[in-house]
Amino acid sequence: MARIVVIGAGLGAMAAAARLAVAGHRVTVYERGTTYGGAVGRFARDGFAFDTGPGLLHLPAVYRDLFVKTGKEPLEECVTLTQVDPASRHVFADDTCVDLPNASRAGTVAALDAALGTGAGERWGDFLVRAREAWDRTRRPLLEEPLPADPAPLAREPYPALKAGLLRRPTTTLAQVGARELRDPRLAALLDAYAWSYGFDPATAPASAAVLPYMEQTFGSWYVGGGLRALADAVYERCRKRRVEFVFDSPVEDVLEKDGRAVGVRLAGGETVEADHVVSGAPVPALYRDHVVEWSRGDDVPHHQATGTGRVTVCLALRGPREAGAVHRTVVHAAGGLPTVTVLRPDDPALRPDADHESVTVTATVPTSPERDAAGWEAFADRMAEAAGRAVPGLRERLLWRHVRTPEDVRRDTGAAEVPGPALAGAGGRLLPAGNRSPLPGLWFAGGWSHPGGGLAHAGMSGALVAGFIVEGADFRGSQ
Repeated sequence: MARIVVIGAGLGAMAAAARLAVAGHRVTVYERGTTYGGAVGRFARDGFAFDTGPGLLHLPAVYRDLFVKTGKEPLEECVTLTQVDPASRHVFADDTCVDLPNASRAGTVAALDAALGTGAGERWGDFLVRAREAWDRTRRPLLEEPLPADPAPLAREPYPALKAGLLRRPTTTLAQVGARELRDPRLAALLDAYAWSYGFDPATAPASAAVLPYMEQTFGSWYVGGGLRALADAVYERCRKRRVEFVFDSPVEDVLEKDGRAVGVRLAGGETVEADHVVSGAPVPALYRDHVVEWSRGDDVPHHQATGTGRVTVCLALRGPREAGAVHRTVVHAAGGLPTVTVLRPDDPALRPDADHESVTVTATVPTSPERDAAGWEAFADRMAEAAGRAVPGLRERLLWRHVRTPEDVRRDTGAAEVPGPALAGAGGRLLPAGNRSPLPGLWFAGGWSHPGGGLAHAGMSGALVAGFIVEGADFRGSQ
């Protein structure tokens, strides 16, 4: 039985902890904050409740596998999962509106043809065929297997070049895909929205980001009853049942090294904790400064994925019930100087004081570099609420109060303002996060800051990969 220290109580770290505990190891999680869940947070006030992180779950099979492998109760006995249908409503700058069904390619093609004109659906369908090629080329190395020792092949663009006459014209960015292949500003905006939702700027994101809409439209979007925080609750309880110990309000300052191996951690108060393995599920500043940077895989493939973007979340407490015909998720595309926002309106009694009120969450992706003071963030939240008014009838008149969460609030709670995105091939490898196995024996990386990147499903996969390495040894090759 090994002694294992896990840094951070995010979903990826807890997924690793539960699997390792089931394998017979003694696992202790040290969390810098007062609670678990990492970016999967909750804000509650006056009977209203809001997810302050992700609002929908994609690829729930990742957490089904976690619960099967760590206990008798399957995931569906611990949380309520519901497919969101329509998966999303899109309101474009010209006020065109389209509802896209959940996990139905034929339905999506028909909906786009009906809303945007004949041929729009066919162009989107043809794009998804090419996106599937990129998915098939990268699915296992980017999701199911450890990052290879030589990631150079993943630095090349897997999205197929579009044929122009007798030549194939390479496409290097997602924005180019929209302009060259979709040929409609509304379809291009639809594609862009998928990139922004994961924190990627379409102008700089590689064409391989086409796998993001492919993944959602193929495998569907799911809502967890009570909000995504309920999933964090369930994973935490599974860890506790497997006798994982949690120590909150305990920041880890550094990883201890002896004879070329990780042997424990040093806490903020100076206390040291010995361990046979250390799993870092959070971007510990000293760890990245003193270890990861000097462990470069080469100038063209950095260890740490940097998207340069974060998220602003505005929680809106509304009087009055949700109107008939309202949808769970609406993307309101930029128009008239207003930002693109995602509006989440879950019809969930657990998130509102009674049937005569509604909880609405509005999010937008923003650069993390420009500095805004409190007044600047409030002004930006005004613009977000104005954009959301295109999706929520009478929003201004119904508003009781709002709560604004900025990237700096995310930094305060999680240690970093950026929201990490899933690993993407192409772009010279700059969107490949740190591998799960560090060059220092005994030190492992889990969570959204490591392979296979950010997002609930990807974080869960990282936990499975780290547990596989520790339990099965160096010969571990990933899920089968």
